[in-house]
Amino acid sequence: MSFSSLGLGPKLLQSIADAGYTTPTPIQSAAIPRVLEGRDLIGIAQTGTGKTAAFVLPLLERILAKPQSRSPRALIVAPTRELALQIDEQVRILGRHHNVRCATVFGGVGEQPQIAAMRKGVDVVVATPGRLLDLMGSRHVDLSHVEIAVLDEADRMLDMGFLPQIRRVVNALPKQRQTMLFSATLSRDIEKITGEFLRNPETVEIGRRANPAESVAQFLYPVPKSRKVDLLVHLLRDESLDSVLVFSRTKHGADKIVRKLQAAKIPAAAMHSNRSQSQRVAALDAFKNGRARVLVATDIASRGIDVEGISHVVNFDFPMHPEDYVHRIGRTGRADAIGDAISFVTPDDEPYVRDLAKMTGKAIERKRIAGFDYTDAPAASHQPRPMHAQRPQQQQQRRWR
Repeated sequence: MSFSSLGLGPKLLQSIADAGYTTPTPIQSAAIPRVLEGRDLIGIAQTGTGKTAAFVLPLLERILAKPQSRSPRALIVAPTRELALQIDEQVRILGRHHNVRCATVFGGVGEQPQIAAMRKGVDVVVATPGRLLDLMGSRHVDLSHVEIAVLDEADRMLDMGFLPQIRRVVNALPKQRQTMLFSATLSRDIEKITGEFLRNPETVEIGRRANPAESVAQFLYPVPKSRKVDLLVHLLRDESLDSVLVFSRTKHGADKIVRKLQAAKIPAAAMHSNRSQSQRVAALDAFKNGRARVLVATDIASRGIDVEGISHVVNFDFPMHPEDYVHRIGRTGRADAIGDAISFVTPDDEPYVRDLAKMTGKAIERKRIAGFDYTDAPAASHQPRPMHAQRPQQQQQRRWR
């Protein structure tokens, strides 16, 4: 299937070609024609499958069909500032030849530049719930002309307690609008709010519900709690782990891990909510550019971080909720690339491991890293496979977010 067969106009087809994209992903092929028909849509797909373009492209098609106005005609709500910035980037890439005006609204930075952007007039607003409500309350954002709205990573927004804020935002939108909701899982809570926010939606589901990508090799490494840092340092001595995202349960723990890695001469950066916006951007940039081989993050980074070529995800602290495990390891093995997910497991984590096995329907293989001296783990041997040698070399097409 080609983009021209999806119903997109020549303006966007040219932008798609200029951006280097050639073939739509499954979520794009399934979602775009339905959205262009005017249907409300529930899209179930993991990050890395091209879901952002699945709503950005039809959204832009609708905006380009009418003259510009000063008030925003499209609203995209995302759970984190990092995801909001990445959506904004996609809007700008695909709309840059057509003078599409986009403003990004999120907390942690000053309001004045965002207010100034709104005053100039915008077509698309990409926002996190809290700052959006602040600007709505001060009458700097007017949503009365919004024709199409998107709730991205809706399951994550529910996990973060944003449902009351989302309700306030949705209630400020016109009743006659088109609404899309995207989520990695279709839980009971998601099904409940779709009945509240969407009208006769069509559901598009790509991949098995709530299961990790097939291209991710998963392993559990039982280890005493006191030896986890030593195990991580030992693992990172293997240079095939060239771009590693490590998850810590706490902000203090993330900072401690970074200090230990830096002391071992392993370039690492931390990313969590106690860091300022500029510090978080700097950490992510260092990771993307290879200056930091390791990014240590709390679950704020489990969704919305779009970094190509992450070779390994390490769950330093095993997640307490199965959904968080799925979202964490979804940072590697994206867009059919291959990757490894390694999880450290202490005796206290075993109930969470059982919960994950119940959700996915299968147990994860347990391994011991060769050459590391530790006890309380079953005898086995696993050497992380060299990612450089096994990554497909022929991928010419730019990966979608």
